[in-house]
Order: sequence, then C-alpha cells, then structure tokens
Amino acid sequence: MSTGASIIVVVAAVVVAAVLAAGIVVRVRGGGGRSALRRHFGPEYDLNVAEHAGDTKAAERELGERLRLYRDLKTEPLSGELRERYLAEWVGTQELFIESPERAVAGADQLLARLARDRGYPSDRYEEQVAALSVHHADCVQGYRQIHVAAARAREGRADTEELREAVVHARPFFEELVKPPHHAPDRHQGHHGHTGRAGRKSHAWHIGKAGA
Repeated sequence: MSTGASIIVVVAAVVVAAVLAAGIVVRVRGGGGRSALRRHFGPEYDLNVAEHAGDTKAAERELGERLRLYRDLKTEPLSGELRERYLAEWVGTQELFIESPERAVAGADQLLARLARDRGYPSDRYEEQVAALSVHHADCVQGYRQIHVAAARAREGRADTEELREAVVHARPFFEELVKPPHHAPDRHQGHHGHTGRAGRKSHAWHIGKAGA
C-alpha cells in the first residue's frame, strides 16, 4: 500500500472513531443522562421540571449541580439518646396540634430543620439544606417543603386547619427517614402499635387526627 493510501486509511479511521465518540456523548447527555437523573431523583425530578415551567434542560442542570455539590456529603446517624429525644418531641408536636395547629406546625418545621442539621446536612440556609436533602432523600423531602410552606402561611393567617393537618401528615415520612436508626435496625422502644416512651405510655406517634376530634 502506498504512503498516500495509508494516510487516507488512517484519516478515515480517525473520523469514524470521532463520530462514534460523539454519538456516545450525545447518548450520555441526552437519554442516558436523563434516565440517570430520573432514577436518582424520582418524584423530585418531575417537581423540578414543573418548577422550571417544563424546561427539562434547565431542571437537569440544577439537579446535576445538586449532585455535584452534595452527592459525597458525609452524614451522621443520631445517637440513641438524641433519637429518643426527637421521637418524644414529634409525639409532643402532634399532641399540641389538637390545641393549636399553628404552633404545632411551626414546631414541626423547626424540629425537622434541627433534625437535618444534627444528621449533618447544611443548616445556614433553608434552600441549601433542602437541596442537599433532595440528593439523599428525594422520595420524601417534599414533605419537609410542604410543612415549611404551611408554617409560613400559618404565621400570615392564611392556612386553615386541614391544610396544616395534611402538612404534618406528609412530613411524617421525612421525619421517619431521618430519625430511623442505622441499618434499619428495629427500635427496641417501638412495636407494631406505635412508639412507647420510657414511662411506658404508648403514644399516637404516627397518627394525627383533625383538631378538635
């Protein structure tokens, strides 16, 4: 084969390789990357797209940035004593709801912020904290947002009792996710009928009825 022919073959091979590489990049940035974000964020993906008025690219840029910032965040489990304290405080918040839904929701909002801080999530700004939580608890972080909004609306006198009750109910899975012991170990104080405190009094830890019921 002549030198000229060899050069043509080499150039052609380089062009083919470049085209194939470009195709791989397109797939990763397109469907492949999108599928990965959907799998990771679940319902949070759709919520973020909706917040960007359907602009999928803008939503994915934001979610990708969250992953970059917080994917490797090191969190800490609660100590047994601190976990018991949070469980008791959550029970007290729900009991307070019967008397004062507004105070109960405000207390629950503050409780969840402290709980996230004690687990090692950012605590300086609410938005930063929620962004980090969405990376690690995408399936339930919306409950935290909902109770935060409800607490703000209650302060302004714009939230009715049913809205506040629903906010507490929807925040419960988020609370349970952050307060659970490492490795999903069974709680020695909790059986099939709810949380039992040290005094042996069984509480309605995971249920809240309508105010006045």
